[in-house]
Amino acid sequence: MPGVRARAATAVLTVTIAVGACGTDGSSRQDLVAERGAQVMPFDLDATTHDFEPTPDGGIQTVTADDPGDLEQIQLIRQHLAEERAAFATGDFGDPIAIHGHDMPGVAELTAGADRIDVRYEDVPAGGRLHYATVDGALVEAIHDWFDAQTMDHGEHADGQG
Repeated sequence: MPGVRARAATAVLTVTIAVGACGTDGSSRQDLVAERGAQVMPFDLDATTHDFEPTPDGGIQTVTADDPGDLEQIQLIRQHLAEERAAFATGDFGDPIAIHGHDMPGVAELTAGADRIDVRYEDVPAGGRLHYATVDGALVEAIHDWFDAQTMDHGEHADGQG
């Protein structure tokens, strides 16, 4: 089937070009992720910090405004994370995919296993937090892989130390 081969070759070429455009230090990828993130996340990445903390049963994702008095950023963070909680609970990881790509580590497993992951939202001072919990060891590993990829991709906008 020539059409299938042509599409496959185009896909391979596209991925090769995209990967080649990223420097070995990841900075170009981080720039691309920041650009995509600004289109998906309503808050200002330069005025906020993402924190990804793996836990034995999943993980905790916290987003806070760098200025605890920045009420606009805090409201935008809380609104976005509450919406993401609802989407993730149904297996919709479209926003992270739009930012990080379809091949993001862990996202396929999280999408398929969403019904076995408890995702809870809570307000925290200066932002919001999502708790991901599951008893499925493979999904815990997928959450950890997903967190590692986000920490790497978000670069200076992330704190993976918990």
